[in-house]
Amino acid sequence: MMQKVLYIPFLLLLSLGLHAQQSNIFPQPAQFTYTRSLPFQITAATTIGGNNKEAQKIAQTLSNELSRPTGYTFKIGEKGTIQLNLNKTPNAELGDEGYTLRVTNTAITIDANKPAGLFYGVQSLVQMLPPAVESKTKVQAKWSVAACQITDYPRFGWRGLMLDVSRHFFSKEDVMRYIDRMAKYKYNVLHWHLTDDNGWRIEIKSLPKLTQVGACRVPRYGKFGDHEAPKDGELATDCGFYTQEDIKAIVAYAAERNVQILPEIDVPGHSAAAVAAYPELCCTDDNTMKVNPGSNFAEWYGNGQFKMLIDNTLDPSDPKVYEFLDKVFTEVAALFPFPYIHAGGDECYHGYWEKDANCQALMKKEGLKTTHELQSYFTKKTEKIIQSKGKKLMGWDEILEGGLAPEAAVMSWRGLEGGIEAAKQGHYVVMTPNDFVYIDLLQGDPLVEPDQTAYKQVRLKQCFDFEPVPEDMDAKYVLGGQACLWTEKILSIRQAEYMTYPRALATADMFWSPKSTKNWDSFTQRMEMQMERLDMAEINYARSCFDPVITATQKEDGKLYANVTTEVNNLDVYYTLDESMPDRFSPKYTGPVFVPEGNSVTFKAVTYRNGKPIGKTIAVPRAVLLERKK
Repeated sequence: MMQKVLYIPFLLLLSLGLHAQQSNIFPQPAQFTYTRSLPFQITAATTIGGNNKEAQKIAQTLSNELSRPTGYTFKIGEKGTIQLNLNKTPNAELGDEGYTLRVTNTAITIDANKPAGLFYGVQSLVQMLPPAVESKTKVQAKWSVAACQITDYPRFGWRGLMLDVSRHFFSKEDVMRYIDRMAKYKYNVLHWHLTDDNGWRIEIKSLPKLTQVGACRVPRYGKFGDHEAPKDGELATDCGFYTQEDIKAIVAYAAERNVQILPEIDVPGHSAAAVAAYPELCCTDDNTMKVNPGSNFAEWYGNGQFKMLIDNTLDPSDPKVYEFLDKVFTEVAALFPFPYIHAGGDECYHGYWEKDANCQALMKKEGLKTTHELQSYFTKKTEKIIQSKGKKLMGWDEILEGGLAPEAAVMSWRGLEGGIEAAKQGHYVVMTPNDFVYIDLLQGDPLVEPDQTAYKQVRLKQCFDFEPVPEDMDAKYVLGGQACLWTEKILSIRQAEYMTYPRALATADMFWSPKSTKNWDSFTQRMEMQMERLDMAEINYARSCFDPVITATQKEDGKLYANVTTEVNNLDVYYTLDESMPDRFSPKYTGPVFVPEGNSVTFKAVTYRNGKPIGKTIAVPRAVLLERKK
């Protein structure tokens, strides 16, 4: 009897401990309640059921996920101790991607209206297991799931990540690895930026030079943007593109994970790779054009004003350009089931159009007053081509200038204004403003981050604070949102992961979870638990959010003071001014610190939690502090 009295409280304490460990699901569920029951134990005797063939296919996905770390072989059938059911009568609350999940000590049940919902329920279930579930090999662990009830569904139907493969090419396996992780966080759109000035990455069989020439550039090393331009006679040996068979495999792989792929063919600007292959496509017929290897080919003046030093823009007055686009979009549309094709439209330089006699003649004939209207003319013709393939056009917010194509959707990147204006005109919008969700930008102090030259920062807290639907906007036109990873300075999938996470955890919550559940401290606690899983999965990520954030103020008397804040709350900061490295025995930061004059004076700070260092040491020379003063 004494054994039973002691045994029951022990199991209850174990269950409570699991509660503390497992409230870490990303994105945060709409409704989550722990229940008074002992946890469910996954053992060699556990079976997985699905009430029809579609449910059993998702059951096999779960089995594959669990077999690797547990070493168990799970029997799959119509009934199981873990049961996946597709509702015979749809639950209106869940929609197409929602699910319910119930865990007791004897059974786990996931119900959904569609396979997508079952897939997402499985992702939540796996996240409730210990971090060792992410191991690539068998692990000795107790596979327990806390008793709970979940009702969950997304806030937005479009939850995207963009991967640029033009600036730097990523292998088929790399792209699949990226898709794998985004699917675990319930992203459902991969925006695939396939073409740009620096490489044409998709095979178009009717236009073989696009990959024979456009997918290759001269090799360069060092800082992208400062590379030497191609030399006469230099061989373009840095090549990479996806065959159509590669693309079919990636599309199918993504579909199995409930991810659809939005292809982007960036026109009429950003087309140097296409022009290098087919010089007749641009106004200048520049047969000396080479695929840009990362050399500077533009002058930027701020406020979006710039001048291209090469003609990287398609000629809107040439009928052959539209024949070219028809061939391209015919093959693209056949490869990608997604209803949209992204046709770019951003940062299109009009200088060569302004000097071209044929463009000027076309403007006069069509009554076009500005080159913005000429670009709109191009976009409208492109939209008709895309529509003829059974698809819809999407473009960056520049396509608003000069008049929006009749049924185009807008991806708003230069802020919220483009999205707001498109919605006012009755067009659908995907919100992706660079101030909040451009995850190629700095996420920590430029003195210690890999890319020290980015033009701005997008810290984790900025991602978290973003709201895709401004108060003065009709929400029905907002398809959702997206984080964008441009890869000028990202050369490997490991670096892509470092830039993506944990910021993509913040955007995952934003795009899926109810606005009312948003809480920074809760987010950061779940994020830290998720980092343990990323470690186990060997996924790279940044810990910049734990670093001290150092700025400065200068008083009227000329005295300079260092200010320190932290993104994550409840961290201790220690600092030095004597050239030593700070630790917990150094002065503790409690307010602005006077920084004396001196050419070699450096303010150093480090963050601690519970007596242990958690962030990097940031050392800011006095001269740099002066640049940071507010």
